[in-house]
Amino acid sequence: MADLTDMGCCSCFSFLRKPSVKVCQPRYTDGMLSKDLLKRQSSEDFDGSFYTGDDPDMSFYNGDGLDRSFFNNGDDPDRSFYERDGTDYNHESDDEPPRKRSEDIILTRAQSGFACRESLVKETKKVVRSEDDLGNKMINQYVHLGKIGAGSYGKVVLYRNIEDGKLYAVKVLNKPHMMKVRVVRSETAMTDVIREVSLMKMLSHPNIVNLIEVIDDPNSDKFYMVLEYVEGKIVWDKGLGEATCRKYLRDIISGVIYLHSHNIIHSDIKPDNLLVTSTGNVKIGDFSVSQIFEDDDDMLRRSPGTPVFTAPECCQGSAYHGRSADTWAVGVTLYCMITGCYPFLGETLQETYDKIVNDAADIPSAVSPQLVDLLERLLCKDPGDRITLEAAAAHPWVAGDEGPVPEYMCRCGFGRRNRNGSQAAVQ
Repeated sequence: MADLTDMGCCSCFSFLRKPSVKVCQPRYTDGMLSKDLLKRQSSEDFDGSFYTGDDPDMSFYNGDGLDRSFFNNGDDPDRSFYERDGTDYNHESDDEPPRKRSEDIILTRAQSGFACRESLVKETKKVVRSEDDLGNKMINQYVHLGKIGAGSYGKVVLYRNIEDGKLYAVKVLNKPHMMKVRVVRSETAMTDVIREVSLMKMLSHPNIVNLIEVIDDPNSDKFYMVLEYVEGKIVWDKGLGEATCRKYLRDIISGVIYLHSHNIIHSDIKPDNLLVTSTGNVKIGDFSVSQIFEDDDDMLRRSPGTPVFTAPECCQGSAYHGRSADTWAVGVTLYCMITGCYPFLGETLQETYDKIVNDAADIPSAVSPQLVDLLERLLCKDPGDRITLEAAAAHPWVAGDEGPVPEYMCRCGFGRRNRNGSQAAVQ
């Protein structure tokens, strides 16, 4: 094993070769993507607002301005980068009825009395533009303080609410532009935003970024998502100590288990989507490619996440379990936090996928034995043998002196009931 002090970047790592397994080559790319794209950009990011920009400390809010036509070619879904099919990424065959859309599942849960939030997301249908006494522009009760980041289809702006004095990150999207961008024949990029909003409306957890208000004036070209502002860095800061990583991982596990217990797959867990608050707590954000399931069947066909965080089973073109793929991404994230490097990164997409499928991560010798065990179990190539997040929550390294990650008691009761059922099935 290499010494931790010798690691400067992910290209410095060596890999222990295993018997080669065939990987799936995405069409129309020749496997040639920039390393920055492989590391940072989700393959199906349609609004770009929550991805890395020039300031690494603000990457959660920044966009990269990438021309999305490279990934989505007009109305022809057969030429999309990962052949996106418009069915919520769900696994289904011609002999199976299509699954319910995420929006319909959320509506059904709400009608059945399952509500995670004590207070509903505010929905506003009127935009009033004005100025405060200092000449600062305002949208309704929000005072414009400055742009945080920008993406292909919108920007994220810092606002202060004059009613409560708090700061908010407001995601501002151009509706006409997004409605012109076809992600499949029957859906536009705006459809994805509506799906993300529908999902975030039901979420309530201390380790998940909170959606506060949605402003959608039918007479305005802009769509506003008012989000909790997290003033802090992403969890990855060029290698963190084990104590800090343990604290962050406990928060990440708690948040992702909450999502999974509600049959929600995040699909893009990575450091760029994990912000640390001023009090040291981690918040999970960006649900633009997340999916919700009606039951415990989490089979998916396409992997819309970021290439270097993609699970091995997702690289081979077959159906896979979303929960297990999220767990792999948590493992890659932990590796990044500990070492400051990526465990699997090639010069091209094909080479990166090959490393993910066939190589073993080189774990520095300075890492404690318990953490080595956890990393190896999280980064197990076989999803059937990969540790579950419920088991990881009680792993000795995660437990430390505090004990296992406590179960979050969601007020809706759905998550608790579903989580207990999943644990019983595992046992």
